[in-house]
Amino acid sequence: MRDRRAFLKLVSGVTSLLGAALAAVPALVAFLSPAFRRKRADDWVSLGSADRFDLDVPVRVDFAQTVTDAWVQNRAVRNVWVYTEDGEAFTVYNPRCTHLGCSYAFVKESALFLCPCHLGQFDTRTGAVVGGPPARGLDRLPVKVEDGILYAAYREF
Repeated sequence: MRDRRAFLKLVSGVTSLLGAALAAVPALVAFLSPAFRRKRADDWVSLGSADRFDLDVPVRVDFAQTVTDAWVQNRAVRNVWVYTEDGEAFTVYNPRCTHLGCSYAFVKESALFLCPCHLGQFDTRTGAVVGGPPARGLDRLPVKVEDGILYAAYREF
């Protein structure tokens, strides 16, 4: 009788430990995986021929990007603002206001970027805050020109 109880006690303990381990291992992997994840390289997107952009006038450029979430891939339409003074040096701005993430627009009359959410105003040349509640200027994206094509390393902030 005593051997039978000891055996059942041992089997119950081993089964409990195995069940706890099966539950703990995936939770631990999910918790620690961001620490070991490699930094993703920026996605360089083509914005078109570098000579197509007007001088001193920001141009909104739309492009499609493949977004991967686990094993599901979707196409998303994104956009950026491109500004150049001389046709050789380009500034590419992320299209979201740094205050609350709203989309902003270029207003020709004032020659400023204007965010309609809380009336944030940004300088088109530098991206600096000119008025409104944003605490910092517009986010810039890395750019390069290869073979006459303008590329930007798009990312969300």
